[in-house]
Amino acid sequence: MRLRASLLHLALSLLVAAGAAALVFGFWYPYPYRELSGGRELFTLLVAVDVVIGPLITLAVFNAKKSKRELTLDLSVIALLQLGALLYGLWTVAAARPVQLVFDLDRLRVVHAIDVPEDLLARTPPGIDPLPWTGPGLLSVRPFRDHTEQTDAALAALQGLHTGYRPDFWQPYAKGLEGVRSAARPVSELLVRKTQEAALVENALRGLNRTAFSTAYVPLQSRLMFWTVLIDPRTAEPLAFVPVDPY
Repeated sequence: MRLRASLLHLALSLLVAAGAAALVFGFWYPYPYRELSGGRELFTLLVAVDVVIGPLITLAVFNAKKSKRELTLDLSVIALLQLGALLYGLWTVAAARPVQLVFDLDRLRVVHAIDVPEDLLARTPPGIDPLPWTGPGLLSVRPFRDHTEQTDAALAALQGLHTGYRPDFWQPYAKGLEGVRSAARPVSELLVRKTQEAALVENALRGLNRTAFSTAYVPLQSRLMFWTVLIDPRTAEPLAFVPVDPY
C-alpha cells in the first residue's frame, strides 16, 4: 500500500509538472529562449526536486494502519508543501523570463523581466507591453536625443544598465530597420570565419531555402551566451536563430 500510494503521488506530480512545462515552454520560454535564457535548466531543477520529494515523503509517512483522518491530514500537508514549492519555482522562472528581443546598437539583445528597472516601466512608449506573458516582443532602441542623453546612457551601460534594458529607449522594431541593416553582415563572411560551426549555419540556410550570399546576420546576446540571428538583408526580418557565437 505504501509503495502504491507513493507511485500514485508520483504520477499525479508528473501530470502537474507536465502542465507547468507546457506553460513555461509554450509561453514564457519559447524556442530559442529555453536555451538562451537558461529556462530549461532552471525549470528542470526546480520541478525535478519538487516531483521527487513529494512521493518520497509519501513513501516515508504513509501507513495503512493510520486512521483515515490521520492519512488525510498527512497527505494534505505534503500536497500543500509540494504545491507551495512548485508555485515558488514557477514564480522564480517567471521573474527571469525573456520579455523582449531588442536591437541595441549592433546586436539583438535578449531582455528578461528581471533586467527591466521597475522605475522606468511607466516610461514605456504607448502600444508596447513592457513585460508580456506570451513570449518576447521584437523592438529596437531609438536614437539618442542629444549628447547629454548619450553620455548618461553610456555611463549607465558601464554599470550594466544597457539601453536595451530601458523602456524609455524602446521603439517598434520597424523604426530601427536602418540600424539593423547597417549592422548586419553577409553570412558568407561568417562561414569564412567560423569554419568549425559552418555546418550549423548551412543547415539553417537550407531550412530557409536561402543562400549565404542572399542572407545577412547580426549577433544575438543573452545573459548566458552569444548566438547568431539570420536576417533578410532587405527587410531586416529575423529568419532563424543559430547556436553560433559570431565573434
